[in-house]
Amino acid sequence: MSAFRTSGPARFGQYLALLAYLAFLAFPFLWLVSTAFKPATELGSPHPTWIPRDPTLDNFRQAFDEQPLLRAAGNSLLAALAAALVAVLVATPMAYVLARHRSRLTAAATGWVVVSQAFPFVLLIIPLFLVLKNLHLVNSLAGLTAVYVVWSLPFALWMLTGYVRAVPVELEEAAAVDGAGRLRVLVSVTAPLLGPGIVATALFAFVTAWNEFFFALVLLKTPEKQTLPVVLTHFLGAEGVADLGPLAAAAFLATLPSLVVFAVIQRRITGGMMAGAVKA
Repeated sequence: MSAFRTSGPARFGQYLALLAYLAFLAFPFLWLVSTAFKPATELGSPHPTWIPRDPTLDNFRQAFDEQPLLRAAGNSLLAALAAALVAVLVATPMAYVLARHRSRLTAAATGWVVVSQAFPFVLLIIPLFLVLKNLHLVNSLAGLTAVYVVWSLPFALWMLTGYVRAVPVELEEAAAVDGAGRLRVLVSVTAPLLGPGIVATALFAFVTAWNEFFFALVLLKTPEKQTLPVVLTHFLGAEGVADLGPLAAAAFLATLPSLVVFAVIQRRITGGMMAGAVKA
């Protein structure tokens, strides 16, 4: 065990590097919060400050007056909830098969799941648009939700496979001896034990769909159907000049759900990743 111990200066260096990394990650969000509460006079100041000297809520009121944020948030919520639910329902039995029936075919399927994440979205958008057009799903939340399901499935499948492998197979064998079929074993024995993993996977899929911008921008053209990330771009002028105060206020409100969800599920997500790494 001594090989894994670090000296005092080395440990101090590790903590210092971690703090520097956290500061690097937190800087954009802290600046966003500061900007959201600054009045217009401070936003145009040549000497910006971290803490607003005269904090105001005018940016939030202006943001709601200029853009339909509540309607856009409702569209995002509907698409994200539906995508998370369908992704979990599809990924759970697939993860069970990959975890319990190891073969060259399942290994190849797992490898393809990992490789598929390396494809840039730009390469997929044209064939995806054509497929949705033939299905009459362009410019619809149903089509966008289907895209989100397919997009989140690889990670959901990988994550749930780790949780399934962490469930002792002896429990399923005991249920089978008592006469339970494969489906009954999955529903009555395995699924309850997968509760934390299912919740973490669903919430991750929800946050991913909630924050997604590219597909929503390409597939949704009607203003009434646009999601929140797309509506945020409306605070940019025709020449790319941003209405900085209201934009920061709206972006801050749009970021809050993701932060709250990740704060709640970060331990579960870490547990799922560790289970997948240990059992793989």
